[in-house]
Amino acid sequence: MRSLVLENTLKATRKLAVISMLESWRDENFPVYGPEGEVLLEIERCASALFGIVTYGVQLVCYVRDKRGLRLWIGKRAEGKQTYPSMLDSTAAGGLGAGKLPIEALICEAQEEATIPEDIVKMKVKPMSQLTYFHIRGNKAGGETGLFQPEVEYTYELELDPDMTPMPKDSEVECFSLYTIDEVLCALKQRRFKPNSAIVIVEFLIQHGILNAENEPGYYGILSHLHRKIEFPVLIQPSN
Repeated sequence: MRSLVLENTLKATRKLAVISMLESWRDENFPVYGPEGEVLLEIERCASALFGIVTYGVQLVCYVRDKRGLRLWIGKRAEGKQTYPSMLDSTAAGGLGAGKLPIEALICEAQEEATIPEDIVKMKVKPMSQLTYFHIRGNKAGGETGLFQPEVEYTYELELDPDMTPMPKDSEVECFSLYTIDEVLCALKQRRFKPNSAIVIVEFLIQHGILNAENEPGYYGILSHLHRKIEFPVLIQPSN
């Protein structure tokens, strides 16, 4: 009943065309959890930032090791995307809708966005960590800006054979390219990555010992931003 009342209210508000964020309605619901991990209600994804709802997502970083060293498969978002068009991205990512487990969502996104077969994901994927952070919506997020939103991101890594190339399957990704570590670091410094993809790439670099306290003066500050304590009810599910 709560979910239906909220949905009807949001749909009525959308018809008034006073909140631009609601124009990107997705018909995809996010869960809102209570203090005991119970689902209190579900909310349309595009409206979650209006209420500061904790949202959940999954992200996959694919990489190869060959004679050129460690390189990452970086996606470029399609120019027509409603949010963060033409920015760099992880290999595959998506929101964690109501009723889905993280690994289920990851398998689905890997297939839909990068044409990575389910059997390869199940066999080779490795969980990295759960990132907990706060995101402030900027101009490229689409819709209202300055909204403060807590997020939980389940992150994974997958080493691919050098002869396997991720391929865009839907209209969300323009292309995939192999980036060297130096190229990744340069793109991060130039803020060419979608914000919550940038922090996943940073986490990957930390996990692989590329970014550490010896070469990054702000290392411990970065760690604290990637793993913030969220003062709202949060449900952390198993990653695999």
